[in-house]
Amino acid sequence: MEPIAFSYSDIHKTVAELAERIQASGFAPEAIVAIGSGGYIPARIMKTYLLVPIYTVGISLYLEDKTTLPSPRKIQWLDEVEKKLTGKRILLIDEVDDSRTTLEYCIRELLRHQPAKLGVAVLHNKQKEKKGVIPGEVAAYWAGRELPNAWIKYPWDAVEIDVHELNARNQEQPTAL
Repeated sequence: MEPIAFSYSDIHKTVAELAERIQASGFAPEAIVAIGSGGYIPARIMKTYLLVPIYTVGISLYLEDKTTLPSPRKIQWLDEVEKKLTGKRILLIDEVDDSRTTLEYCIRELLRHQPAKLGVAVLHNKQKEKKGVIPGEVAAYWAGRELPNAWIKYPWDAVEIDVHELNARNQEQPTAL
């Protein structure tokens, strides 16, 4: 299957739709936690709609050669900020739910700090078997789009943004499964 490329406009529109769904659900987050590096930009766009502070965590599941580590490892964590999240409604954001390993790791770490509620939002959910699980303590899960199991090319990973944006505009977008 060919890679799927998304433009910044595609991403912004997907986040706007996610924000509407989150607000309509009644889940009113008091803070956003972005999983870096892919969740940084979607989280910042989400802040435009939800008007809550953003905190960031850095988690690595891949080495520079694109091989997978046995389990996620912390690159950057919330440390002192964790205390500010206790008893709050938190929205965890990442760009893609691929194997679900990183999401599960972050969810379990955040749950240790006893949020009032924890919701998860991803831009894209790959329709494939997952290695990780969404624990039952998670109040809600939202995916902006359901996608086939293909390589996703995000604009923030592009070296030549004009070429990336042109390719994203000219490709046929996959339909939801």
